[in-house]
Amino acid sequence: MKTYEKVDYRKLPMFVGVTGEQWNDWRWQAANVIRDTETLSRVIDLSEDEKAELERCLQRFRMAITPYYAALMDDSHPLCSIRLQSVPSARELLECDADLADPLCEDADSPVPGLTHRYPDRVLFLVTNRCSMYCRHCTRRRLVGFQDRHLTESQLDACIRYIARHPEIRDVLLSGGDPLTLPDVRLESILSRLRAIDHVEIIRIGTRMPVVLPMRITDELVAMLRKYQPIYVNTHFNHYKEITAEAAAACAKLADGGFPLGNQSVLLRDVNDCPRIMKKLVQELLAIRVKPYYLYQCDLSQGIGHFRTSVARGMEIIENLRGHTSGLAVPTFVVDAPGGGGKIPVMPNYLLSYSDKRIILRNYEGDITTYTQPENIYSDCWCELCREDRYESNSILRESTLMSPLA
Repeated sequence: MKTYEKVDYRKLPMFVGVTGEQWNDWRWQAANVIRDTETLSRVIDLSEDEKAELERCLQRFRMAITPYYAALMDDSHPLCSIRLQSVPSARELLECDADLADPLCEDADSPVPGLTHRYPDRVLFLVTNRCSMYCRHCTRRRLVGFQDRHLTESQLDACIRYIARHPEIRDVLLSGGDPLTLPDVRLESILSRLRAIDHVEIIRIGTRMPVVLPMRITDELVAMLRKYQPIYVNTHFNHYKEITAEAAAACAKLADGGFPLGNQSVLLRDVNDCPRIMKKLVQELLAIRVKPYYLYQCDLSQGIGHFRTSVARGMEIIENLRGHTSGLAVPTFVVDAPGGGGKIPVMPNYLLSYSDKRIILRNYEGDITTYTQPENIYSDCWCELCREDRYESNSILRESTLMSPLA
């Protein structure tokens, strides 16, 4: 099994006096988040022009970087993937014509504050606006980074009442902000109330803590979460340099605790828009028991236009993964459609042509092959579920016919 290096935080003068006990305490990390130019300049070398640029950006968008994540920065590299994701840039002040405050229309599909109900059987439950770090590419920057607050008890009550009153909801995704910024007691209260609802079958937690603050994944947290299975955890690694000994250990605790782990990356210009970077990332994710789940096209949120690539670049990356590494390692490339259209998968074209007789396919090496269709290409399903559905539909039709005044 591959081993990863631990973060050498003592190489930075700012952290020389910090003890190992402090460094590995997630509460210490949260209390010492870097939020201003002066503190950041003690971690990375900033010119006067860069400081001025940073100050201009901070007038509109706030900064928060955990000491752990800051210690990953490569100060010698102008396009350090860690720095680009965490340090504000004046480019965030440039407005693009396509920019939207709420590109996914989450607010429009919100029946009560904190809840988005777009898909029939699942809801997005934004339990907090807090994050341990403000990612520069955040799609919810209209909320996150402006108000550091969790949902109030009355808001939580309204969300949980809505879920309880809608039996079609079987899947609840806790997100935010980052749900793991909540104290264990507050998080457990939410989980226990959701688990008391019979029709809620699975709970998912979306968190970037294993990436930016892996110390948060404590034995106590894992023990608490295990009481409310099944729980699925989706995290957010964007670059293989984010996979450290600490991050791997955090993911191991979750995996050993029985939580299936998935990863959702965002395609970001100059960070990971390279087939070689993405291949190394997805392979190393599998090595730490994290399944690459989605690769997102960067959203149209305000101030992140400089991160966006062409959709064709994402398709090219998927084409350089499919067949060149394990299928387990290949995420689904999606565009989360502006206007609330949901996630739309986009992939290279392997189906060249088709007819009732045969289809023409292209494989990952570019070879062309033919697959012959069966003589009868039409299929009717007679499984027990479809039979029951047909029976119910026919019964309703008969009853409506008998009740008709013309019958």
